[in-house]
Amino acid sequence: MQPDPRDPDGALHRVAVVSDVHGNVTGYEAVLADIARRGIEHVVNLGDVIGKGPRGSECIRLTRERCAATVRGNWDAFIARDDVQPWEHAQWVRDGLSPSELTWLAQLPNVHELVLSGQPIRFFHASPVDEFTRVFAPTNEAEHRAFAAQTEFTGDGPVPTIVGYGDIHGAYLSVDYGITVFNAGSIGNALDAPDAPYVVLEGILPRPGETAPPGQVGITFVRVPYDVEAEIAVAEELGMPGVEAYALELREQRYRGSALPAS
Repeated sequence: MQPDPRDPDGALHRVAVVSDVHGNVTGYEAVLADIARRGIEHVVNLGDVIGKGPRGSECIRLTRERCAATVRGNWDAFIARDDVQPWEHAQWVRDGLSPSELTWLAQLPNVHELVLSGQPIRFFHASPVDEFTRVFAPTNEAEHRAFAAQTEFTGDGPVPTIVGYGDIHGAYLSVDYGITVFNAGSIGNALDAPDAPYVVLEGILPRPGETAPPGQVGITFVRVPYDVEAEIAVAEELGMPGVEAYALELREQRYRGSALPAS
């Protein structure tokens, strides 16, 4: 796990936000390499490390090595929770994980919080309700404000001015009513455009014990190309159930339908 460095001189600090890796090692390694090339050491993972793709165990290993914090996604939750899964692909994914990996998934936190440039930032997988409640881009004031709600799931930490989440496999940014909401997209199963997306936040980390008035936080969206055909070939070689639907999503960003959850 990477440390949470504090710059004593108040220099700009960058945080990479990744989400919905979904067992896609090829895409994940491409993104992690891009993050490293930019010199970013602090990585936050918004969950769904496993499922849909073929190499959940390796994605767990990379996440534990490279991410300072990881929150629990819906796939992480039900794969870890249920010994018997309701469809063949999910059972195949679970059977490929060790007991310690399942325990790690089950113990991931609901949310992660940090402060950049005096602004409280909250990260969760899907919504402030839970990791299973899907929320698309807000279309009215109530929907937008709901992202910053204090709930039993989020706890009573600082009310965020910036909220980052994943789950819907489509990156976007929405700013209104004093609340910035962004979705980091899906590295392993993007449905909005080709390549593997992630987000870079840039701001000032407070010194221990200090607070600062709200300042600017930069939000940059990045998309990294990777070898989709190589990833599909691995899934085929491993005999992953549902590989045809997986290939369609990776090649054409076409969601397979209602047979499996999107994230």
